[in-house]
Amino acid sequence: MTSIPFPQATDEPSALNRVPKVTVDFWLIKLMAVTMGETAADYLNVNLGIGLTNTSLIMTAVLIFALVLQFRQKRYVPWSYWLSVVLISIVGTLITDNLVDNFHVPLIVTAVGFTVALAMTFLLWYGTEGTLSIHSIRTTRREAWYWLAILFTFALGTAAGDLVAEKFGLGYLSTGVLFGLIIASLSIGYFYLGLDAILGFWLVYILTRPLGASYGDLLSQPHEYGGFGLGTIITSAVFLAAIVLIVAYMSFTHDGEEAAEA
Repeated sequence: MTSIPFPQATDEPSALNRVPKVTVDFWLIKLMAVTMGETAADYLNVNLGIGLTNTSLIMTAVLIFALVLQFRQKRYVPWSYWLSVVLISIVGTLITDNLVDNFHVPLIVTAVGFTVALAMTFLLWYGTEGTLSIHSIRTTRREAWYWLAILFTFALGTAAGDLVAEKFGLGYLSTGVLFGLIIASLSIGYFYLGLDAILGFWLVYILTRPLGASYGDLLSQPHEYGGFGLGTIITSAVFLAAIVLIVAYMSFTHDGEEAAEA
């Protein structure tokens, strides 16, 4: 990601936020993106026979190109933003898979490692910008912190989901239900118990990764592995079509645009 040109902090702030408002559409398409990220990574790696290493290199290059396009927008553009989310979901999955499968790092170590990496990202982000609010992504430096945090949330979510579903033996459905209940409790905490909005957002953002991935695996994996046997091609295609439709709707209605906070 070092090839992306980051202007200095003296960049003129944009009047518009560079990421979308947090709406029902936001969470819906985010869930679909992480579900597709899980199944698309499996499809490229296993079904096409590209292999984990080659798949990782190819998708990382594609992600870098997509982020270059995203950073050039200087505002929220639905197709560019969500393309980056889908690709970073795939790459985040592949990073964790590489650590576990190629380098034999235990899932618990991977989960703890990415927790620390995400925490350090937030500390450095807050130290340089004074806020972690996603409503204030109005400069290139803040957007860089945002996408770095997003990458670690996907990698951490992948490790956490695999740890619960595979190592703890809960299976795909039970894992999805578990993370869904945790997200529901956080939502109750936010709406009724005064949970901090920024903390609540990032916790839910992390947890939607294993939630979506669990249901993606449930749909795509063969019956003998506890899935419905739809396969990665059909599952990925269905969710990609849904993402395209929602993004088209957002582009037409300008849903998700908002003025940036200071």
